[in-house]
Amino acid sequence: MNQKQKFINLFFEKAQANPKKILYPEADIDNRVLHGALKATELGICHAILYGNVASLTKKITSYNHRLLERVEIFDPSVQEELKAHYVKNWFQMRQDKGMSLEKARLDLENFHYMSAFLLKHDRADAIITGATSSTANTLRPVLQVIGTTEEFHRVSGFFFILLKNKALLFADCAVNIDPTAEQLAEIAIDTAQTAQKFGMQPKVAFLSFSTHGSASHPSIAKIQQATAIAQKKAPDIPIDGDLQVDAALVPEVAKRKLTKESRLQGDANVLIFPDLNSGNIAYKLTQRLAGALALGPILQGLKKPVNDLSRGCSTEDVINISAITSAQ
Repeated sequence: MNQKQKFINLFFEKAQANPKKILYPEADIDNRVLHGALKATELGICHAILYGNVASLTKKITSYNHRLLERVEIFDPSVQEELKAHYVKNWFQMRQDKGMSLEKARLDLENFHYMSAFLLKHDRADAIITGATSSTANTLRPVLQVIGTTEEFHRVSGFFFILLKNKALLFADCAVNIDPTAEQLAEIAIDTAQTAQKFGMQPKVAFLSFSTHGSASHPSIAKIQQATAIAQKKAPDIPIDGDLQVDAALVPEVAKRKLTKESRLQGDANVLIFPDLNSGNIAYKLTQRLAGALALGPILQGLKKPVNDLSRGCSTEDVINISAITSAQ
């Protein structure tokens, strides 16, 4: 069994052992999401809550597999006026000191992102999978405002599982932090390494650059070197090195020539930290589209409750796989 299939099986087994109630806010407006949620239900990896018009969704589910009508829950906001009024009042009270008006609170709760965030906040769901029709900013803003962050993580960031035939990698940050400072990069690295541990991996963290151990000089490299030093000091038990070019981080033969024996990485990194969102986002899409890697994510870390953000270019298979990871979180 190759590494790609091994990790997929791990996610599915964890999810099937404890399937979560996952809310799909875009189920009625995107068939990729609906079909992914229904297939995830068939596979037993989640209890799907489908957001949208009950008549429309009932017709679509019946067309897909009428037996699933008994296994999914439909949340139709148009028949939930009392609940919506309760959430409007709650939202107004939460944000009144920031200038929120009652009318603005009502308008916000007409938006499925805000309504979904409140359903999660009040335990009507265990997790949310969204983003197939929206930008990360529009997806994340309501969640940050309503759900908030956890103290367990330093900050909110997004990573991808990159599954190749014989290797599993984590790429971060590929979704949230546009141009992180050295301190923020270090925090992202430590958080991602700890997430890798939760999924049974032994993290080996590489801060990526166009330079290896100062082979070039530039302020951007100095930031990466500073981030490496901070992360090494804060997490001494985790193998961390930087600044590293990609080949020095991933290819043992190259690492032998470019790195000293004192380096705790020898071409065997599995957590790759990119200097900014440009490079991280470009790298994951190149790996996915040209190398045939399975890119699962972005998985958001640092929120109080699981919310995962689909790419607008996602497939139904992506929705199924993210559902498994979300239940396994």
